[in-house]
Amino acid sequence: MSTGRNFDEVLRLLDSVQLTAQYKVATPVNWKQGEDVIIVPAVSDDEAKTRFPQGWKSVKPYLRVVPQPKG
Repeated sequence: MSTGRNFDEVLRLLDSVQLTAQYKVATPVNWKQGEDVIIVPAVSDDEAKTRFPQGWKSVKPYLRVVPQPKG
């Protein structure tokens, strides 16, 4: 709390946390609104098919990239 923060970074953090809570995705470093996100590893491929019917790009078996969900 004693260290200053850039307000834009605080808003970015809040957006990221809300996306994670609602859609089970994670945001990569330096992520900005509208950029691709990562499906969290705890989501199985079967669940991901339901949550992201448009599909995803698998960079690695545990690293699945999708467009940012719209809410």
